[in-house]
Amino acid sequence: MPLWTEPLVAVAVGLLAGAHASTWGMYKDAPHEGFTWPKYLRSIVAAGVLAPLVQNLFRLDLHTAAGLVQLFALTYTAERFVHEFYKTFLRREDQSKYFIPMALHVDGVVVDNPALRVVVGLLYLAGIMLIGAAVRVFELLTASGGSAVLSILLVGSAGGWLSAFGGAWKDAPLEGFDLRKFFRSPLLALAYAAALAGLTRNYLVITVAALGLTIATIETYKTFFFPSVPRGKFAGKPVLFPAMLRRRKRFVPLYIAIWLAVLATAVAAFLSPREGLW
Repeated sequence: MPLWTEPLVAVAVGLLAGAHASTWGMYKDAPHEGFTWPKYLRSIVAAGVLAPLVQNLFRLDLHTAAGLVQLFALTYTAERFVHEFYKTFLRREDQSKYFIPMALHVDGVVVDNPALRVVVGLLYLAGIMLIGAAVRVFELLTASGGSAVLSILLVGSAGGWLSAFGGAWKDAPLEGFDLRKFFRSPLLALAYAAALAGLTRNYLVITVAALGLTIATIETYKTFFFPSVPRGKFAGKPVLFPAMLRRRKRFVPLYIAIWLAVLATAVAAFLSPREGLW
């Protein structure tokens, strides 16, 4: 692959990751709040921009299937983080249309002070950076003689735990606490981390990519295995755009095609020469 084509490949992978996230989001939300192309394309464009930045940060080998899978998963996490950070801490929006507010809230009461929301957001970002530093410490300990398997068990599900605690903080006060739901993300992230450890030795890549694949999998399960169940944020809210219950199905082939491409690339990655922890 010529050097000048690498950013184009990264953008293409990012566009696929963004289209995947946009499609399940639209499928669940559009019957309640309608469909617009700018909103649908938002995650696609964001992921297309983020993917080359992610590639520049982690220096993945995009000549390999392993590198492509990792970039897809890392970009997925990056796009979801940027999207949720904006909605939670920065966006000013009427929250009355939601059962569970999307903005920062405490027991369902939205924090209206913009400055306070930004401060909390910065503290949250600092916490994310500390987790990343901890993952790096575990990697260094392993390099100096520690157990790689033990380290993966300790840090591989870190992103899943972050998602679990964040989801419980946001959702549980309004819809109740579900123990199975709470452990779902950490356990799935750990499984993905164990698989990704066969493709790379970079612990941060393993941890962050595992979270991206976990989000993609859980949202697929919730969206397409239970299509008639509204998202928690719209629980009890009326379907204001019933035509979208039919129109949204036109996007399903694209969604399936992206999943098949990711799975095929993952299979190719494990069948090819690779440099992982196992």
